[in-house]
Amino acid sequence: MSTDQLSLVFAALADPTRRAILEQLASGTRTVGEIAERFPMTGPAITKHLRVLEKAGLIRQDRKAQTRPRTLQAEPLKDAQAWIEEYRRFWEASFDRLDAYLQELQSQAADELTEERP
Repeated sequence: MSTDQLSLVFAALADPTRRAILEQLASGTRTVGEIAERFPMTGPAITKHLRVLEKAGLIRQDRKAQTRPRTLQAEPLKDAQAWIEEYRRFWEASFDRLDAYLQELQSQAADELTEERP
């Protein structure tokens, strides 16, 4: 996944309405009307959210008779998760180093207390 595409995915995920739409679509394909009925906003506002999700590659529009149902496309989420995973490893390693340092300080402090006692 290109960095630009990854930016589109993160931008799409930044909005709570779009995340809620993805949650809906995780349980199956929905029409725009089915998606819109759960939100207190206009149809055009929902359509704008759907366009952002489509541009990010997170959903696709199908054709079924007179309707245009939307379906979740999870692959970009997998790519975003892989990008985040790299930073999770970085933070875990940083916390491990901090933990080792704190244990060393505690050990030194305990040694100093032992040496000070007559």
